[in-house]
Amino acid sequence: MVTTTIEAIRRAQRADGPAAVLAIGTATPPNSVDQATYPDYYFKITNSEHMTELKEKFKRMCEKSMIKKRYMHLTEEMLKENPNMCAYMAPSLDARQDMVVVEVPRLGKEAAARAIKEWGQPKSKITHLVFCTTSGVDMPGADYQLTKLLGLRPSVKRLMMYQQGCFAGGTVLRLAKDLAENNAAARVLVVCAEITAVTFRGPSDSHLDSLVGQALFGDGAAAVIVGADPLPSETPLFRLVSAEQTILPDSHGAIDGHLREVGLTFHLLKDVPGLISKNIEKSLAEAFDPLGIHDWNSIFWIAHPGGPAILDQVEIKLGLNPDKLRSTRHVLSEFGNMSSACVLFILDEMRKKSMEDNAGTTGEGLKWGVLFGFGPGLTVETVVLQSVDIS
Repeated sequence: MVTTTIEAIRRAQRADGPAAVLAIGTATPPNSVDQATYPDYYFKITNSEHMTELKEKFKRMCEKSMIKKRYMHLTEEMLKENPNMCAYMAPSLDARQDMVVVEVPRLGKEAAARAIKEWGQPKSKITHLVFCTTSGVDMPGADYQLTKLLGLRPSVKRLMMYQQGCFAGGTVLRLAKDLAENNAAARVLVVCAEITAVTFRGPSDSHLDSLVGQALFGDGAAAVIVGADPLPSETPLFRLVSAEQTILPDSHGAIDGHLREVGLTFHLLKDVPGLISKNIEKSLAEAFDPLGIHDWNSIFWIAHPGGPAILDQVEIKLGLNPDKLRSTRHVLSEFGNMSSACVLFILDEMRKKSMEDNAGTTGEGLKWGVLFGFGPGLTVETVVLQSVDIS
């Protein structure tokens, strides 16, 4: 009798159907940075104009980045007030923390408010909050601050994810899927907010990998609402079919980040594009074998734009048509690499472009798709998506 009762309780706790993305919202700081003029600005603000050879290298990095513009919370005035942030290795963590612990939840609030507005339901129906950032650490965390800023219920179940890196846009969807499917009527607000004030620093002749980050990273926040068994008043955009995480072989130390007195430093120690392209087909095969899919041009793509070299090598390795990474390349061009928030921006771009083109589904006319996140570890997140009919 007791066993039967427990089984009945467990069944009642779970949702019936798969989790789905029900709304998406994005936000950026108002300060826009033109990539073409950024090298001159960067070397001037960091008092490094005498490093002429290094400046030329940085110009080439920016030219090859395929980025047109980025958004940054940091302004010239802020950097002049905090000269230690402009050095390569000067104690500056306090100044960085003072900025990001306030601004990360604020930027997250903008994205979340837009997602909630699109969702069209009372915010009191949000049962869970997952907040992810690589920008700053505090207690109580950005999840607590966002709960206050949005006016969510005090009983909302919070999960704070710090220091994950670029793969975490896939991680948060994997966690949201588990929460939504194992808690009937759950509505999970997921927020990824990233501000580069924690990583900005001047150039160094001996650490060119740091310059790569200065050429690529931008600020942004993205929010999605995830739930299973949608109500008639809710509109599913993408169903979350499966989600996996793996550490690539022979990739230890490929991407490292270290939080120190000088802020958060990033180091690229191996051939990251080569490692990803070499192993990506194995992850795809494991994810799509149950669906009998082996043609990678038959699915739509949401790939983290770690940089143009990664995208180029993935295209070549898999024989992808140029239009497969169209949404990914568009987000890289208009926003740069926003770490965990990037894939959610691309998801938003994918559904918007599909609607503009009358593609028939949110996945540009295709039923199945993949979302890839890559980051420190090297860690790869693989999420199988099913698009929704919009015709």
